[in-house]
Amino acid sequence: MKKFHSNGKLLITGEYAVLNGAKALTVPTKFSQDLIIHESEVSILNWKSFDQDDKVWFEGEFKIENGEVKCISENASSEVAKRLIQILQAAYHSNPEVFAENRGYNVDTKLNFDQNWGLGTSSTLINNIAQWFDIDAYQLLAKTFGGSGFDIAAAQNNNPVTYQLTGTGRTVLNADFHPAFKDGLFFVYLNNKQNSRQAIAHYKNQPQENLNVLIEKISNITLQFIECTSLAEFEMLIEIHETLISQAINLPKVKTELFNDYPRKIKSLGGWGGDFVMATGGENEKEYFRSKGYNTIFSYEDIIL
Repeated sequence: MKKFHSNGKLLITGEYAVLNGAKALTVPTKFSQDLIIHESEVSILNWKSFDQDDKVWFEGEFKIENGEVKCISENASSEVAKRLIQILQAAYHSNPEVFAENRGYNVDTKLNFDQNWGLGTSSTLINNIAQWFDIDAYQLLAKTFGGSGFDIAAAQNNNPVTYQLTGTGRTVLNADFHPAFKDGLFFVYLNNKQNSRQAIAHYKNQPQENLNVLIEKISNITLQFIECTSLAEFEMLIEIHETLISQAINLPKVKTELFNDYPRKIKSLGGWGGDFVMATGGENEKEYFRSKGYNTIFSYEDIIL
């Protein structure tokens, strides 16, 4: 048996701008995904995906024929099966040795979080499969889902990191982000899973004549987030960051759109319009969100690894 583990992610700063080289801050979460491999005497890949309640949410059989991955189960036309074929095909082409000599496997994936939360169902899967095939996870991501790769950095690290694309690759550095005021931060699920590919497409369709200025400003704010020592300063940085990204993507801030009467600060995390936001405040402020039907709320300690 082989077991691989990858952390979920939250992007604290740099959403969208990270695609163009801005320095972003990402943190791994306590929510994660495991990949468990058992060799089989039958030369097929029997795949089972388990959710946080240990229930199977996808099951399929795959096999290699003439160098191509094919799904041989009844649900071969499902979107999940098609996506797995794409990932396994790319991984196989990078390292066909895994399926040499007609090897077969029983494969289980196990999430410990709701896959609708947007905490990295895809990135943790990509990183786990890359570990199994002993290939570069960033390259596998590029061949399949695309994106900046910050989520792979979170999957591979047990501490906050800064992530920045460069002309030759990427820079991933440990970040000393352990805010003394973390008890004044919490995370709220917006009851809506954001489609990352659509969010990226929207961003790329916006005029980008001031891109270098945006990248420089977001990179500087990222460093200020890390160095910040007071909640008041942190709230000011949130407001500046939200304003910059709102202007860059031509979308209203989540606070303006959904929580205009909220007394403290709210920051989108990742693609705007879904998944989680980070809010400042305490128990009274958490009750504000509950009163509006947003009941999935985590403290900093509950969600950040």
